[in-house]
Amino acid sequence: MPDSLQLERLLHRAEVVLGRLEACLPPVPPLPDWQSAIAWRWRRSRTCGYLQAIKHPHWITLDDLDCIDEQKARVLANTRQFVARKPANNVLLTGARGSGKSSLVKAMLHKFSGKGLRLIEVDKEDMVDLPDIVDLLAGRQERFIIFCDDLSFAAGESSFKALKSVLDGSLAAAPDNVLIYATSNRRHLMPEYFSENMESQRVGDEIHPGEAMEEKISLSERFGLWISFYPFDQEAYLTIVEHWLKHFGISGHNSENVRREALNWALARGARNGRVAWQFAKDWSAQHHKKK
Repeated sequence: MPDSLQLERLLHRAEVVLGRLEACLPPVPPLPDWQSAIAWRWRRSRTCGYLQAIKHPHWITLDDLDCIDEQKARVLANTRQFVARKPANNVLLTGARGSGKSSLVKAMLHKFSGKGLRLIEVDKEDMVDLPDIVDLLAGRQERFIIFCDDLSFAAGESSFKALKSVLDGSLAAAPDNVLIYATSNRRHLMPEYFSENMESQRVGDEIHPGEAMEEKISLSERFGLWISFYPFDQEAYLTIVEHWLKHFGISGHNSENVRREALNWALARGARNGRVAWQFAKDWSAQHHKKK
């Protein structure tokens, strides 16, 4: 058989094999249409990640957030600086559950989306993709907040190291149009154990944390702005209930009967926070056939 014919058959077989391999490969992720949305969610398809537009973001305004005025002022000032292309910090919001941490971040999108602010939600499991996400956003005219909700890590997780690297610790400088806003119930984002306190050493009058504690602190201290949230007292809880009942158009929202039922609702759930107040207001408005 002539050499040219053998070569032709070999090339044909190679093309067939390559065609079968291409059919098994995941499709190339589409580039985001930046004009189609103001918020996105990072998704994974097999081995590839892509930005999925959120067509209907959860709209919440700063006026809807009661009893956290100090926290609102600090996040608002930092975000305003960021949108104005001034220096701004990554933000870690920690503390009591249901106290408005996530809602405050969403309120920033409502406040500044008209000035170019965009929000990208990334799950903890996808934190390993943060370098790819940042590369995708670099050079854009928009200002991006990467939103990581309800963060906590176990020791040695790869996503823990990826977040540290993006915040501060990589040879590549973070682009000035990207910040990370994260919420967590843990101040240092990782569980702390009593045994770790035994590693602390006393040097003169100073206390030096052990290596395990230093590792945990090394992540949270990369956030330039720490903002703490605290449990609401009874009057603050009732104030939030009153706000949401007004939102739903309920009359007599500050009556003694409403206050008593709102407190019973919180008692049954073992919590007295903004989320519980919102849930009570929805239920009460439905029961009284008043819906805005």
